[in-house]
Amino acid sequence: MKLSELKLVLLKLEIIEFKLPNKEFVPKHFHITEVGKITKNFIDCGGNLRNEEIVNFQLWNANDFDHRLHPKRLLKIIKLSEKILKIDDLDIEVEYQAESISKFALDFDGKNFLLKSKQTDCLSKDNCGIPLEIQKIKLSDLNNQSSCSTLGTCC
Repeated sequence: MKLSELKLVLLKLEIIEFKLPNKEFVPKHFHITEVGKITKNFIDCGGNLRNEEIVNFQLWNANDFDHRLHPKRLLKIIKLSEKILKIDDLDIEVEYQAESISKFALDFDGKNFLLKSKQTDCLSKDNCGIPLEIQKIKLSDLNNQSSCSTLGTCC
């Protein structure tokens, strides 16, 4: 989800709820303790220079059960972050404390924000010898255009 999409959704919501990939909800008394812009400059395993920029939100649970982050308050925090940190319309990544700090992509299902699992990947498969995934097909789906004879003597 891009930052512009999040801001449009927040304008229509009365409460903010985040659902984890396991379908459990982040406790309602969470706080967003950070809104940041992360710039990552790196070289992949194929020797290619890469640059990534994302907006990062950090969700945190406190023992403060009396306060909830409301959509209007989050919009104010985002607008201040955009101004001071010069944040463009970037993809959002959400950090949340699980067994370790986990990073999630963000989506919205019309009611809740969905924390989507992220996976590592090789960004330079063509340069480091990783074979491309072979498309699997059923033999029964193949056209009967073989060069085998009806006598069972195949080439």
